[in-house]
Amino acid sequence: MDHRLLDIRQAITRHARDGLTATALPGLSVLRTTRTTQPTGDVLEPAFALVAGGVKHTVLNGEVHRYGTGEYLVATVDLPVVGSIVAADENEPFMAVALALNPGRIASLLLDTGGPGGPSGAHSPSAFGVGHASPQLLDALARLLALLDHPADVAALGAGIEREILWRLLNGPQGATIRQIGLADSRLAHLTRAIRWVRDHYDQPLRVADLAAIAAMSPSSFHRHFLALTSMTPLEYQKQLRLNEARMRLLTGRHDVASVGFSVGYASPSQFSREYRRMFGTPPSQTV
Repeated sequence: MDHRLLDIRQAITRHARDGLTATALPGLSVLRTTRTTQPTGDVLEPAFALVAGGVKHTVLNGEVHRYGTGEYLVATVDLPVVGSIVAADENEPFMAVALALNPGRIASLLLDTGGPGGPSGAHSPSAFGVGHASPQLLDALARLLALLDHPADVAALGAGIEREILWRLLNGPQGATIRQIGLADSRLAHLTRAIRWVRDHYDQPLRVADLAAIAAMSPSSFHRHFLALTSMTPLEYQKQLRLNEARMRLLTGRHDVASVGFSVGYASPSQFSREYRRMFGTPPSQTV
């Protein structure tokens, strides 16, 4: 195993409690667990996350993405997904480190450097990607985690190392879409406004024409770029938000199936049960 990956694993072991743990570095979290998990609905927010041990599955609109030790994911907009840790035990825990992607810091880096590559072109790059971490990326991430052992150095050195990580990502396979995070008038910025509206109003009726107006696009252009970015239509995106929220409410055990379906925007209990089973593999009554 790469010695830089070993350093990352050791730092996670020192600083992670069982489960997701925020650190003293803003936007940086670590995760360590010895247990696999059942598929759980979640909304990925813009972030970079590296797996340092074990294996995880993330399902985005029915497509399974598998990534393990030395691999990372990047999400550049809020994405409803279903995730599960599929390989973890006492001998080989699942370990990961996540860094939020800050638009202001990306913008500053692009302003100072001009950024890699040229214009994004006519098509929206995907908002989700999985790749292998380069030695340079692992090295920068190991040095960032090492600052947790020296709190007095965080203020002086943390921003510079985070900047280096962002630069490595901008020059990686997901660089084109990460670049758009830092551009205030990019297509991604316009689509993000519409995505946030859907997330905040997932239980309300949705009209593509209204979302297109929020994104300052024609309906046909909005629909095309939304699909390219998220791999789903606006209605599919809304449905997955609804089902993820429904699962969370059912897991609390405080609501019956019909009332949960209505509360997230379903008018038909049978449709709710059918789509819930299709997404999670079990009926909502079994979740309760």
